[in-house]
Amino acid sequence: MSFFDGLRFRRVSSPIHNLDPRIKFIYACVIFAVAIIFWQLLPLVVLFVMQIPFVLIAGVKREWFRSMKGAAFLASIIFFTNLLFPFISAGYVITFSSLEYALAMTIRFLVLVGSFSIFFLTTSPDHLGLALEQSRVPYEFCFAFTTAVRFVPVLAEEAQTIMDAQKARGLELEKGNFLRRVRNYIPILIPLIVSAIRRSLELAEAMESRAWGATKKRTNLYVLKLRREDYLFAAITVAILAIAIFVRLCFYIPRLEEILAGIV
Repeated sequence: MSFFDGLRFRRVSSPIHNLDPRIKFIYACVIFAVAIIFWQLLPLVVLFVMQIPFVLIAGVKREWFRSMKGAAFLASIIFFTNLLFPFISAGYVITFSSLEYALAMTIRFLVLVGSFSIFFLTTSPDHLGLALEQSRVPYEFCFAFTTAVRFVPVLAEEAQTIMDAQKARGLELEKGNFLRRVRNYIPILIPLIVSAIRRSLELAEAMESRAWGATKKRTNLYVLKLRREDYLFAAITVAILAIAIFVRLCFYIPRLEEILAGIV
């Protein structure tokens, strides 16, 4: 459940936290786009390393590395899946190019997870909902999205609590074959679903008691305004996108195999 720690906002005073949520979301989308247009290993590694200074400036390195650790299971599935099919098509032989491609796809996944983890770790749900409202998104969608962002880490923590309680009662989740392990998680899923339904009913009653949706014209206490730091970060984001497109169109990016062959 450590992967969901990367979706939980950490209230820290840092330059990244103080940026406008819209600019940070644009940055995450730009990193997503740049990661998609490259399939070579070297630019994806550079893109992954670029996230580390932002993590250090934001002061959320422990939570960010924990989310990377939680994503390791899915990353391993992506690695072995991208390695399996070339392995079969090449006559059950692992080539250096197929290994490099599988590693590149894994790094791409970690780049996507890392960029959006930075966004959610440094953006409060209140500011996120306010940014969506000021972007002319309907309030019903804003409320549903911010509520989901709030409750995903809560449900993950509750799932971990249920797992610990069931293990204390003698439930063995790690033993048996794949189907056996899937059946072992049924005593985890049923209490979690019941708890989620109960929590949603409580939320619906709280919204009804506060006359949610009674007025069409809503007002907010705070209004997001772009500052000089936001424009500077937006310029850095645009520069990253422009450089990536320029490199992709105008330069040949060698594979790691070619670099090692040239050195040898």
